Amino acid sequence: MTETPASAPAPLHWKLVIDAADPHAQADFWAAALHYEPEDNSAFVERLLELGALPGEATVEYHGRAAFRDLIAVRHPDDPYDKERGTGLGRRLLFQRVPETKTVKNRLHLDLHPGEGRREAEVARLEALGALVVRRVREPAGEWVLMADPEGNEFCVQ
Repeated sequence: MTETPASAPAPLHWKLVIDAADPHAQADFWAAALHYEPEDNSAFVERLLELGALPGEATVEYHGRAAFRDLIAVRHPDDPYDKERGTGLGRRLLFQRVPETKTVKNRLHLDLHPGEGRREAEVARLEALGALVVRRVREPAGEWVLMADPEGNEFCVQ
């Protein structure tokens, strides 16, 4: 008996989760930095509150609507999302509240690619949003600017 080759498994859905002292402030920074949208989970939060499945102290008001207190995500505006929950189904960053502060260099970081000849303008825009220039790198492999977001998470602008 010959076996039929199994079809290739579907790619996994993923999100990048970032620890934060203030997830909502981080979401605002990264939504502006990436031109993403903060997710609107308010209908889902309200439903959980009505069902008694979520205590009121687990929520906050965020941009005039109910939100989870300890996490918020931003998503690419062109990607699909679950309208019932407001959760992105594509490219997204999720910020979760943690009690400890960042103490060491990130082991994972984002590289932003603004396009040819636009690095300095993008660095200036990100600084205006609250990012800091950590250092400018020039190596045989290329040039980039190492920056830090408002909570000190490193990222590069190519």
